[in-house]
Amino acid sequence: MTDTRPLPEEPGYGYGYGHAPAPGPRYAEPAAPPVAPAVRRRRDGSGTRRTALVIHTVADVAAAFLGLWILLYLLQANHANVFVGFVEDVADALSWWSRDIFTMDTENLRVLLNYGLPAVLYLAVGHGIALRLRRF
Repeated sequence: MTDTRPLPEEPGYGYGYGHAPAPGPRYAEPAAPPVAPAVRRRRDGSGTRRTALVIHTVADVAAAFLGLWILLYLLQANHANVFVGFVEDVADALSWWSRDIFTMDTENLRVLLNYGLPAVLYLAVGHGIALRLRRF
């Protein structure tokens, strides 16, 4: 015959006289996994700060391209160069609305004003919007 008594490592089931089995099921059911607390959205304005940073950065990059084109033009950079052509194309795209506001005989002054005005406006408007968003 085989021994059908429970093994000693099972809790509540000891060998010997007078030991009663533990109440409840012989094998405990696994406990439910802990429930994570609900994820709450942070209300510290981090989304508006990120948006302000993006606007601030875009304005800075636009002004940098315009300033770089003014510098390359005033220093008489080679227009056949690929980099100079790229900077000129980007500056033309950024200043399409102000390209011929100032018409004067001095070509250097014309380029300085026609590309410098949008650079200053991009900086002023971009930084102003970013500052306004950060105050929320």
